[in-house]
Amino acid sequence: MRRRPNPVPQFHRWCSNLVQAPAMFTTTGVLGSLALLVSFFDKSGRTQHRIAQVWARMCVWIAGARVTVQGAEGLAAFPVAVYAANHTSYMDTPVVFAALPFQFRILARKKLWRWAFIGWYLSRSGQIPIDTENTHATLSSLGAGVRTLRAGLPLFVFPEGGRTPNGELQPFLAGAAYLAIRAQVPLVPIALEGVYELLPIHTHHFYPGKVALRVGEPISTKGMTVRQTEELTARLKAAIEAMLEPAQREIETPSSAR
Repeated sequence: MRRRPNPVPQFHRWCSNLVQAPAMFTTTGVLGSLALLVSFFDKSGRTQHRIAQVWARMCVWIAGARVTVQGAEGLAAFPVAVYAANHTSYMDTPVVFAALPFQFRILARKKLWRWAFIGWYLSRSGQIPIDTENTHATLSSLGAGVRTLRAGLPLFVFPEGGRTPNGELQPFLAGAAYLAIRAQVPLVPIALEGVYELLPIHTHHFYPGKVALRVGEPISTKGMTVRQTEELTARLKAAIEAMLEPAQREIETPSSAR
């Protein structure tokens, strides 16, 4: 996996400022408006999700990323599950929407609902807000997530709760494991590689290259109770760490030593 240079070469900075960022904003505005309009007629959310997939694929293309999906055969085996991935970049969401071939809902921080346009879309498309600063509100949000799973829709969660500041895995919150246990559905670990290098936190310049979404072995929750939430969270983190290790070793190994 590639390293992101610091600073990013001038060509990429100019390209980001003059071409990619304006194209990204325009694409988001046009397709987001279309999705909002469609939401008044399509209560199932299917058409909105298709529009989101088109938006995501266009964003990934604009950013210059080349996405590969590894372990995709595991996605069809468990149509209803909690999918959990490391959170590395603003581009994580487009990569996920571009790569996953089915309709799902995202569990996201409640503060995103305060943003004009983005909040409207999240609300109209049935995404689930979670307030990590309020224990009672968090439990209520997780309850909504369980109902979504029991209604037959998969959930996608970033268990770190926010983007990593340095590319390393951060401590995991227990929400993903709790949801999977309560709904008695599999917990599927997903490792995102190369998305941090594409656009890390606190930057606005893209560094194009290869991006991978790696699907791990589903973890069964059959028979588990909420008392095992922490245990399941630890297993989830270990599974994602194991999938990230080969790429991390490739970054850390000097080319002269190969």
